[in-house]
Amino acid sequence: MTQPVDKQAVAAAFGRAAQSYDRFAELQRISGERLLGHLPALCGRRVLDAGCGTGWFSRRWTQQGYQVTALDLSPLMLAHARQRQSAHRFVEGDIERIPLADGLFDLAWSNLAVQWCTRLSDGLSELYRVTRPGGVVAFSTLEQDSLHELHAAWRSVDGRAHANRFLASGAIADACPTPQRVLHRESVTLHFPDALSAMRSLKGIGATHLHHGRDGGLLTRQQLARLDAAWPRDARGLMLTYHLIFGVLQRD
Repeated sequence: MTQPVDKQAVAAAFGRAAQSYDRFAELQRISGERLLGHLPALCGRRVLDAGCGTGWFSRRWTQQGYQVTALDLSPLMLAHARQRQSAHRFVEGDIERIPLADGLFDLAWSNLAVQWCTRLSDGLSELYRVTRPGGVVAFSTLEQDSLHELHAAWRSVDGRAHANRFLASGAIADACPTPQRVLHRESVTLHFPDALSAMRSLKGIGATHLHHGRDGGLLTRQQLARLDAAWPRDARGLMLTYHLIFGVLQRD
């Protein structure tokens, strides 16, 4: 992003979502599984899960015998991950300023977290820095025009922004700290029976928080009815489309 991000407010938003996060995190699981599919064969066993959330993928790496460090901005998310013994080490910190030494990891993994960076280039440079030469940085993020159905529906209600907007694919490529990169683009559309269910899914993963500040206020019945009427849908229900970018960087 090019605008400043209130990191304390972001951490608080995800902290509020910690207890419900896994119930609503279908997109995060889909994204992480697809990111796994883009990984090359790894040499080494040390993994950083940057933006670990509740530790879903930290546990995956741990169960496969890797030595995992879980990093997150939200202390409540980290506490949730620690309760589940998702990793071997837990570090509270910002991806743009990772409080760890250079070259510690064979894989720096970040699934749907770097879109919360003020400057994506800073976040990716930090992931690159803490990866050893010959290691891999793997990340997923959201691309421009994600959630376009949500934006369209809200335009019919009040015209204000109710979700963040994301970088174009070219800007994401430019933010990578090395030319040794491969980027993949995929789209995922989730379906919901009504606007309330769709909004609950976003709130349940902390995603209704805006970069510049919390999107406040409860939805009224009238707003929900207007959202329902305006929300694009197909035969399966109301749609939420996410455009995902998967990046794999080879560390020089």
